[in-house]
Amino acid sequence: MPQLEFCRWEKRGHTMHLTITRPERFNALHAPANLELDGVWNMFAEDEDLWVAVLTGAGERAFSAGNDLKYTAEMSAMPADQRPKMAFPKGGFGGITSRYDLFKPIIARVNGYALGGGLEMALACDIIVLADHAEIGLPEPKRGLIAGANGVHRLPRQVPLHVALSYMLTGRHIKAERAYAMGLVSDVVPLKELDACVDGYVEDILKCAPLSVRATKEAAMRGLDTTLAQASLGSYEWEERRRRSADSVEGPRAFAEKRTPNWTGQ
Repeated sequence: MPQLEFCRWEKRGHTMHLTITRPERFNALHAPANLELDGVWNMFAEDEDLWVAVLTGAGERAFSAGNDLKYTAEMSAMPADQRPKMAFPKGGFGGITSRYDLFKPIIARVNGYALGGGLEMALACDIIVLADHAEIGLPEPKRGLIAGANGVHRLPRQVPLHVALSYMLTGRHIKAERAYAMGLVSDVVPLKELDACVDGYVEDILKCAPLSVRATKEAAMRGLDTTLAQASLGSYEWEERRRRSADSVEGPRAFAEKRTPNWTGQ
């Protein structure tokens, strides 16, 4: 992978920790940052030794303030034939909001503002943990925009419609405790406890068989697009892999032998 300028990632065991590194712009993303993140998510998806990911932003002020509107304004002021390409990569905003075939679990470590595309990235994750000072929201209408990286679609699917619309149509911020009360996020903790909470989720996920985790996520997410009866009869790629895996034998065997399973992901 080429040198990264706007994000950094590290591998800790079977976990990828990905950090957006534009704190001077509240970790807002411009076109080059979007492309970098898309490349990292491609790598994560392809690396069979990476089983879970944690996404966060640098510093303590922002997870991500979404699209870098200053950059957008600067580019708009340039002659049309000189403007760089500003379209989202295939994976969507931040390389993640349109990634519908990634069934490895992803945790959003929200350490501050998650606004616009920042919230859209968090909503594309499976577990969202907020620091108690964090504020989230989709304020795009205040800028003449809409939350087009699936925010307008994901939020009404995750909280009651009228609650979602009360925030989307006004651009209001959602305080951390309110987000928790709405059922939008998994946990709200003091900033000093944020890493411990996230690490707890990582540790518990890694105690599970990785193919079982992926099969569970795939079945749950794909099943949402169908009726319950159709979902129960569906065919799921990762479930087929799990059934044929060595781990499906290792789990019951370890239970019978009263020992910790040795998961291989195979």
